Amino acid sequence: MSELFDEVDEEVRREQFKKLWDKYSIYFIALMVLVVAAAAGWQGYRYLEAQKAAEAGAAFEKAVELSEQGKHAEAETAFTELATKGTSGYRTLARLRAAAEAASRDRKAAAKLYDDIVADRGVGGEWQDLARIRAAGLLVDSASYADMQQRLEASATPKSTFRHTAREMLALSAWRNNDMTAARKWLDAIAEDGETPPGLRSRAEALAALLPPVAKS
Repeated sequence: MSELFDEVDEEVRREQFKKLWDKYSIYFIALMVLVVAAAAGWQGYRYLEAQKAAEAGAAFEKAVELSEQGKHAEAETAFTELATKGTSGYRTLARLRAAAEAASRDRKAAAKLYDDIVADRGVGGEWQDLARIRAAGLLVDSASYADMQQRLEASATPKSTFRHTAREMLALSAWRNNDMTAARKWLDAIAEDGETPPGLRSRAEALAALLPPVAKS
């Protein structure tokens, strides 16, 4: 008797399952199609992104070759195009290189390109700091000390990545603009920083030797 009931229960379950399948199978099939399509789409996206990255890398290497061959105008054009059309991983780097190439024809124009990177909030902090240093390096021989101070003082703080270079340029700018107090301030900061690179420390010591002696009170 129990076997009969089991068979009846099994038949009832099959009937219920069939009804459920007839009612909802279209949704289940649609869901499976969506899952497969999404997986295929993701794989396709990854493939296209890998292709774009490879193409951007090749374009970057080609622009570097132009630069190494002394074809700075062509290299600048190539880097500028890559900065516009390349993948995100290459855009900022290409902008930096385009500005470096522009420096061979117009230092102020190149500084403006670096300044644009500094002002771009979409660029990472380290890249902005590097652009700030590069722009200042192009202008240190001509800009006022006030301009250099505005550009570099934030980069000369104790924990800044580029503090050593920033301090050296600030000291040099102050010296060129006859602000010996400011020059001495930055040279002292260089001397007191235990992580100052040896070459930079030597240059700072040489510049310090050119400063007039401090007046005794």
